[in-house]
Amino acid sequence: MKVLAIDTSNLVMGISVLDEGKVLGEYITNLKKNHSIRVMPAIEEVLKETGVKPAELDRIVVAKGPGSYTGVRIGVTIAKTLAWTLKKDLVGVSSLEVLAQSGKYFDGFVVPLFDARRTQLFTGLYGQDDSGEFRNLWGDQIILLRDWLEKLQTVDKKILFIGNDLPLHQETIKEVLGNQAVFGQVSDHNPRPSELGRIGMKREPDDIHSFTPSYLQLAEAEVNWLKSQGK
Repeated sequence: MKVLAIDTSNLVMGISVLDEGKVLGEYITNLKKNHSIRVMPAIEEVLKETGVKPAELDRIVVAKGPGSYTGVRIGVTIAKTLAWTLKKDLVGVSSLEVLAQSGKYFDGFVVPLFDARRTQLFTGLYGQDDSGEFRNLWGDQIILLRDWLEKLQTVDKKILFIGNDLPLHQETIKEVLGNQAVFGQVSDHNPRPSELGRIGMKREPDDIHSFTPSYLQLAEAEVNWLKSQGK
């Protein structure tokens, strides 16, 4: 199975091409640049360098959020368009699940996080279940940092925190959890598009027409509009 993986859900932009058990190519940047003008050239370049023609792809896998509203929409729109025009499978994977893979061998729990403003996080708790499978244990959510840390105080293992927004919250995490908190290294914080592709290979395809991003909350403009309508 040949897979094209696309992640523009946050500041990191990642593109990867996989063929069964092999990563043929991977492109990652962590720059404050517009994804909308960079992602298609990046896809074209990775496909060209790996020698894979679009028609040879079997599946398009996309990071479906949460994250930046604009970033998520860009990736999902491109993935749906490619899947539809090329008549290929489409699979969406949680952006937090992709990031969590950086800690999948950690002896404890893993908490990936993206800043959601107003002291809120997009986050979840990941770790091995009773069968040894690394997966989401508590569900992705948007939650106030202090409320999340209170929940995490109830677990009985070390917790690895990863994500490029970690510096915004690290002091508070350390203050509340103390030595229970472990912080990822610099190379742990960028989600890997090859991990996105690996996960997406194993999932059942989504319906292209009904597939929607996972924002976990309304955009501020939508909230304001609903208030103006008395809803």
